[in-house]
Amino acid sequence: MTEDWAAVAATIEEHMTRVGVNQRELAERASVALSIVRELRHNTVQRHRNGRTLEAISVALDLHPRHLSAVAAGHPPPTPADPAAPTDQLSRIEARLDELATQLGAVQTQLTTIIDIVWPNQDR
Repeated sequence: MTEDWAAVAATIEEHMTRVGVNQRELAERASVALSIVRELRHNTVQRHRNGRTLEAISVALDLHPRHLSAVAAGHPPPTPADPAAPTDQLSRIEARLDELATQLGAVQTQLTTIIDIVWPNQDR
């Protein structure tokens, strides 16, 4: 499938003006790298983007979560009244749980190291 990145760029530009944000503010609101916003806004790099990236930028522009994905696919964007797909919400929850599990594993490793330093000859 070929994405219409020129249409995505035009949509981002239009809605940045409507919402009153610049590139940096949009990147912060969407929690994505400024370089990604710049690439999409100016259509400088045409490559497949993660659906979560397009969703985050859509939401940051006060659009339906699937708005930019629909524009990229050449489909009419969903209306604000259309529900976000439950799988989109589930994917976000699963991704966040994966992040938390990774962080918990790192904390556990650090705690084990601290215990080994403080009580080096203890059986656990």
